[in-house]
Amino acid sequence: MKNILLAFVLLFALSSQPLLGVADASPEQVVDTSGKKLRAGLSYYIVPAVPLTRCGRYERCMGGGGLSLASIGESCPLDVVVVPRSHGLPLQFSPVDPKKGVVRVSTDLNIMFSTDHTSCAEYSPVWKLDHFDVSKGKWFVSTGGSMGNPSWETIRNWFKIEKCDGAYKIVYCPSVFPSSSSKHMCKDIGVFVDENGFRRLALSNVPFKVKFQRA
Repeated sequence: MKNILLAFVLLFALSSQPLLGVADASPEQVVDTSGKKLRAGLSYYIVPAVPLTRCGRYERCMGGGGLSLASIGESCPLDVVVVPRSHGLPLQFSPVDPKKGVVRVSTDLNIMFSTDHTSCAEYSPVWKLDHFDVSKGKWFVSTGGSMGNPSWETIRNWFKIEKCDGAYKIVYCPSVFPSSSSKHMCKDIGVFVDENGFRRLALSNVPFKVKFQRA
């Protein structure tokens, strides 16, 4: 009788717990400006979601324009910048699990320009956090990263998309390498206007709110 009662209690305890896979539901899917799911391997423009607004010294939430590449300081690799009155260059997204066909929020992914026509052909068009400027105290988004292979060597190549005020934002907060000490660097990607007028993507306290438009 005691064994039957123990089995009943155990069965009740197990049945009151959420099933594995039900509790861990997949994150929400990212959608483009037409409401369609963002898909890995397809090309999109990343466009500003808000009008031009002053967000602080040297930092702006840009409205109008798209993302492109510019040579700043060193000739190569090229940095990621916002260009006005243009869709910029198309980009693609590659989730950490390449078998997943859709792009989801809060999921590590590589971002890359889907063009090989640059002045720095020896560098890949994959985004990478690089070019730390001591005088400005800023990490900038550059290119020359590599696809996949989560490790210490690639930790600066991983970004995420998060929802933000009816739009989206891109963040740097890699979780592909759980023991990584870079977690303290979790920050939004914003826009930094430098002394030469370049609107550069950089780690920021002010997010660059964006939408994704099919190229």
